[in-house]
Amino acid sequence: MRNARILWDYHDTGTPLAPADAIIGLGSYDLRVADRCAELFHSGLAPRIVFSGASGNWTGGLYATSEAQAFADRAIALGVAGSVISVEPNSTNIAENIGFVRALLPEAGRLIWVTKPQTRRRVSATLRVVWPKAHSMIAAPEHDLAAQPTEHHRFDALVSEMVGDVWRMAAYARKGFQASQPMPPAVRTAFDALVAAGFTHHLPDNMRSLDP
Repeated sequence: MRNARILWDYHDTGTPLAPADAIIGLGSYDLRVADRCAELFHSGLAPRIVFSGASGNWTGGLYATSEAQAFADRAIALGVAGSVISVEPNSTNIAENIGFVRALLPEAGRLIWVTKPQTRRRVSATLRVVWPKAHSMIAAPEHDLAAQPTEHHRFDALVSEMVGDVWRMAAYARKGFQASQPMPPAVRTAFDALVAAGFTHHLPDNMRSLDP
């Protein structure tokens, strides 16, 4: 748990929020992201919402539709008018989320991106490469590590997700897919300990090190 919390705190970075041109909800297994988008919309921070996502590592068969449509349906159930929601149902990773939304909103200058708490650092790092000129603010549902596991994504899957995303941030920065991120010694130590403990389900085969 101590090592999991180190990774949670590392991933869980955000920014202050201010009025924006749109709120972007990144699809996933966690409908609380759609709830947060609806909350921010109702607070008046932006006049429209775009939900982005086809299906990913953990949502195959979870929804009857795309992640984006499932999130849109959730927001409508929470009182957001369908007329202010756009759906981007084709993206399968964070870079595609951002790139496809950019194609939908080419004139947007200020955006609020809403994702899972433990995905905020990856979203921020990817934005700096895929859409660097936009003023992007990063938000997430406001709860702690203990509340993040869901019925469909339990604690062991969550820890494996965080381990895999630490590896991806290091590997993808070397490939130019994301901006380089600091990697504190405590994060490296936690990563190694969790890999040794078997939380490797979100790592590519034979990829167990942060170094090339």
